[in-house]
Amino acid sequence: MSTALIVFAVILGIVGIVGSIVPGLPGPPISWAGLLIAFFGRRIAENGNEITLTCLLIWLAITIIVTVIDYVIPAKFTKLAGGSKAGSWGAMIGLLVGIIFTAIGMIAGCFLGALIGELAFGKKEFNTSLKSALGAFAGVMAGTGIKLITTITMLFYIIF
Repeated sequence: MSTALIVFAVILGIVGIVGSIVPGLPGPPISWAGLLIAFFGRRIAENGNEITLTCLLIWLAITIIVTVIDYVIPAKFTKLAGGSKAGSWGAMIGLLVGIIFTAIGMIAGCFLGALIGELAFGKKEFNTSLKSALGAFAGVMAGTGIKLITTITMLFYIIF
C-alpha cells in the first residue's frame, strides 16, 4: 500500500511540473498534493519519514504564495517596464482570457492585453506600449520559472 502511495505521489509531482507550463493545470498545488501523499505513504511504511509536518506546512505556504504571485507578477513587470494601470490591468485580463487557450494563448493574451491596455486606455505611443507589453511577457516567463523551481524541488522531496 505504501509503495503505491509513493508511486502516486511521484506521478503527481511530475504532473505538477507539467502543470507549471500548461495552463489549466495548477502545477504547485498538484505537486503539494503529491508531497502530502508521500508524507502519509512514508508514515504507513514506517521507514523513517523524512517529510515532517513542519516541512509539509512550509511547502503549503510556499505553494499558496507562488500560486498568488504567478497571477500578480505580469502586472508588476508591466509597471516596472513603464506601464500604467491600464497596461497592468490589460496584462492580467489578457492572462486570464489566454488561460482558456494553450500556454501560447496565455502568453499572447498577457502581451496583447498589456499592449491594448496601454494603447487604448493609457493613451500611450506604440513604442512605450510595446515596452510595457514586453514587461508583461517577462512577467509571465518569471512566474513560470518560479513555478517550475517550486514543483521540481517538491518532486525532489517526494522522491528523496
